[in-house]
Amino acid sequence: MTAQAVDRSRIPHVSSPPAEAGRPASCQPGKPWPLGATLGNGGVNFAVFASGAEKVEICLFDAGGTREEQRITLPGHTDDVWHGFVPGLAVGAKYGLRVHGAYEPLHGWRCNPNKLLLDPYAKAIDRPLRGAAWQYAYTLGNEKRDMLMDATDNGALAAKSVVVDPAYDWGDDRHPATPMEDSVFYEVHVRGFTRQMEAVPEHLRGTYAGLGSEAAVAHLKDLGVTAVELLPVHAFNDERRLIELGLANYWGYNSIGFFAPEPRYLSGGDVNEFRHMVQALHAAGIEVILDVVYNHSCEGNHLGPTLSFKGIDNRSYYRLTEDHRHYLDFTGTGNTLNASHPAMLRLVMDSLRYWVEEMHVDGFRFDLTPAIARNGAGAFDHRSPLLSAVAQDPVLKRVKMIAEPWDLGDHGYQVGGFPLGWSEWNGQYRDRVRDYWRGTEGSLPDFAAALCGSADIYGPSRRGPRASFNIITVHDGFTLHDLVSYNDKHNEANAEDNRDGESHNRSWNCGAEGPTDDPEILAFRERQKRNFLTTLFSSRGVPLLLGGDEMSRTQGGNNNAYCQDNPVSWFDWSEERRNDPLIGFTRSVIRLRHELPVLRRNAWLTGQLDGHGRRDIGWYSVWGLEMTEEEWTNPAVRCVAAVLDARYSREEADPSVLLVFNATGEDATFTLPEVPGHEGEWALRIYTGEGHFEEADARRYAPGAKLELLAHSMALLTQKPQE
Repeated sequence: MTAQAVDRSRIPHVSSPPAEAGRPASCQPGKPWPLGATLGNGGVNFAVFASGAEKVEICLFDAGGTREEQRITLPGHTDDVWHGFVPGLAVGAKYGLRVHGAYEPLHGWRCNPNKLLLDPYAKAIDRPLRGAAWQYAYTLGNEKRDMLMDATDNGALAAKSVVVDPAYDWGDDRHPATPMEDSVFYEVHVRGFTRQMEAVPEHLRGTYAGLGSEAAVAHLKDLGVTAVELLPVHAFNDERRLIELGLANYWGYNSIGFFAPEPRYLSGGDVNEFRHMVQALHAAGIEVILDVVYNHSCEGNHLGPTLSFKGIDNRSYYRLTEDHRHYLDFTGTGNTLNASHPAMLRLVMDSLRYWVEEMHVDGFRFDLTPAIARNGAGAFDHRSPLLSAVAQDPVLKRVKMIAEPWDLGDHGYQVGGFPLGWSEWNGQYRDRVRDYWRGTEGSLPDFAAALCGSADIYGPSRRGPRASFNIITVHDGFTLHDLVSYNDKHNEANAEDNRDGESHNRSWNCGAEGPTDDPEILAFRERQKRNFLTTLFSSRGVPLLLGGDEMSRTQGGNNNAYCQDNPVSWFDWSEERRNDPLIGFTRSVIRLRHELPVLRRNAWLTGQLDGHGRRDIGWYSVWGLEMTEEEWTNPAVRCVAAVLDARYSREEADPSVLLVFNATGEDATFTLPEVPGHEGEWALRIYTGEGHFEEADARRYAPGAKLELLAHSMALLTQKPQE
């Protein structure tokens, strides 16, 4: 059934309440563009795309958002966009949509005018969304399930869209525009970061204002990160199942408002609070990257709630199966938004440009990106409508674009598969580094490739190492502390009988599962944390640090804490955590990365000799000799040294770097290699068996000298260029 073939006899009639004094009583045709609610000319223009609708109404509510005061039918209808201009309407007006059309799930239509809907282009939402029975467009508990439309009006309970004033004084705010290869990313949750930070005023903790506060920004600045990557801040819904269990969708990967900041994180309800936060971070030289979830919505499968897209134009916004009742699911959430359809593609692009131009963000990390990079046939395509649109967009070309390069559909694992201009979360880097440091046999060659920027993955696409977002721990999985403290997940608190979350974590508890008083195990765990951090910040590519790893944040072995909006997930700012020596170590190793361009250069390391007998990188055994093919292929070899020649970096005065690795269970003595052009002394800057050393305090080693490393430890040495 097409939009033109809707059976109008099946469209239910919902009467409109009379207009009240003080409210606009007229509506002019207005304009079909831009979509959403646009303030101007003494009123508000509304425009809603709804290809199968018979009628679209704007419902105006009182200041409390509970009493409907007027319904206004949009009189204009242009190219499937319903539009109208309401004079006299002002900033702060609360409204919702009612879309009249067919409720025929077997034909893909799910219009129900009894249900108030959020405007997909709403710039603000008046309250957090929490799953409840009022969110469903069908009658719960009936034998026909979603086939029977529910006639109960939910207007009083539903969240309302809010008209906002786009004007904002940005002053001298500027994008820091840090080159990708010089960036250090910090993945952080807006609420969890400051929820327990006593240095932040109590009423601001867990909010955008909290993240932009002096104390919060000072920690980030002192750490040396150049960008914060925020877990989703688009308005989202808490699933009804979680609410009934006393839990919540803490991570927020359940979006519904792609233009509206999540109201839970607003301390006073004003969306400009987000802008204030961006200004504060930019003033400190820190970029703001949004984790965006355009691959699915919180409306779930055919039995899910109806909050916006599903009730406005289900057939356009979602990928449906051939029977039209069900949804294609490449995301594991019950639905997949259809970025191949012009309406959904337009919404995504409008949303991205809005956050750059109006909210001044500096880039995006796309959740489950292949799901929105599929073509009309459902196959991943690096020339899909979305990727093609992004490639030619003049606004998005100047910001950072980062893909999570996998989804749950066929051929959904696309690490290395994205086009020029994109960076990717490198899941293979994570696996290779974890395997090496837990002592997996045969892991050395892959570890070496990861250290050099993963040319085997990204070289074929003609991108440099900056395409590789190097991750060891992220929100999804163990924290760094838990990675070295648990062999198994412990997700019982999620109320899924420990069935959820990844079971193959490549983790190692170092000798005891969870908390222990054994001093040797505790010392070993600290050494492993330093190994992971030093590897991360000495690898080519873009390092991403999971927020809290610098202070040994733990989730008690929970590797899927998506529903834990409590101290399990929140940052612990107790005196013990604030004084964790790992903070100082992390700060030092990040600073050292900034000081050593040879670690950051966006060029592949080849190991080939030049005309002067030098290499950009050379690999050496514990004996100080060049690694042989036999040693590279020996699965038991896990000791290696690498010399990175700074002559191949951007400045001739830059220091060269010597990295020495021992991932065996025994102490090892290395002979420092004697390399042409590197006759000077090497200064020991990091030894994970002890810590970090400033240049003045560094021990010096001549080529050919012996360097002893504890089992499972590494060292980083620098050498100034010779006269």
